[in-house]
Amino acid sequence: MSEKRIILEMGTGNDLYGQDYTKAARRAVQDALHHSSITLFAKLGIDHSEMRVDVTIGVQQPEAVDCDLVAQDLPRGRASVRAVKGGLDVEDAEAGSRHVVATAAVEAWLPDQARIYKISAPK
Repeated sequence: MSEKRIILEMGTGNDLYGQDYTKAARRAVQDALHHSSITLFAKLGIDHSEMRVDVTIGVQQPEAVDCDLVAQDLPRGRASVRAVKGGLDVEDAEAGSRHVVATAAVEAWLPDQARIYKISAPK
């Protein structure tokens, strides 16, 4: 059965002092999740386990993100997380540190429901 993307949310997160890419990534995912409230599952009788969730994290050092830990923050669906080059590092030369900014794209997919549900014309 084919799938349709039903949600695309974006978020940003940062770690200003710890230089922790995973912490910034987790905050970006939480920011994205706080933009969504999905009521269609209860309304249509769809189980959350049918939803596939793909998360893409953009940071300057993708290898420094613990993708499994980020996936644990997703409350619903079958999650997969990948980190790619992106985001932003803001260097603080005076302090000898950097501030890490991560971006997150959270996509939710469901099996195509078109053959199950039909939209009827208003009466």
